[in-house]
Amino acid sequence: MDFSACRGIAKGPVFIVASGASSKHFPLLRFADIPMITLNGAISMFHDNDVSPYFYVCTDTGFPRQQPDLYAHALRLSQRLAIWPHEVETLPAATGAEVYQLNKAPRSNFYQAAFNTQPELVRSRAFWDSRSRTLGFSKDLSQGYFDARTVAYAALQIAYHLGFNQVFLVGVDLDQSVGRFYETPGRAVSPCGLDDAYERRILPSLKLMADRVVGEHFAVYNLSPTSRIPDSVIPKISVNEVEAMMFSCSA
Repeated sequence: MDFSACRGIAKGPVFIVASGASSKHFPLLRFADIPMITLNGAISMFHDNDVSPYFYVCTDTGFPRQQPDLYAHALRLSQRLAIWPHEVETLPAATGAEVYQLNKAPRSNFYQAAFNTQPELVRSRAFWDSRSRTLGFSKDLSQGYFDARTVAYAALQIAYHLGFNQVFLVGVDLDQSVGRFYETPGRAVSPCGLDDAYERRILPSLKLMADRVVGEHFAVYNLSPTSRIPDSVIPKISVNEVEAMMFSCSA
């Protein structure tokens, strides 16, 4: 399916559940009635708790081969999938999820970057820098998404595209030295390039989002107390604070 089919179908809060070590402390069942977007191997949390993710996102082309059991869980459990076109071609017939094909936003030329000819693609204003012209935030995934070398950033763009206006990040630690919560002795370990990409791609992309996308109609919060993301970019809050926010919104 084209991403235009799911644009604006949701509202309210959503959790983005990643695979950083801090995810182990997230009480998933306490928030099971809130939509959740999960990423790569973090699907194991949902399999263990029998919760169906609203969306599963996998941008790592090697993940289905390196972690076939976890990928198979994602295909069975998830309501919707965001995967690459070549993965769509190999999906088992029994998959009941809606399937959306990921595509990267096109690199802008100098004119597009300078004069904002595609307003749904929020691009870096440093248009004189060739590398910066690949940084951005997509508000419309049918026009592609911007790759920041972390799947969590793709999920943030999907959350905006769907219409969620309150996003809570779980396990977005971005700490390569600690590893992923589901990596246990005897399990294959997928490659990780967070340290190489953090200063060059990840942090500049998150700053762009914080400066030019986050606002009255789109808020992002970080539940990871150990996350490398500065509070000035995405504020950190506790699980209790999340509950208080949701209670006040529903009262």
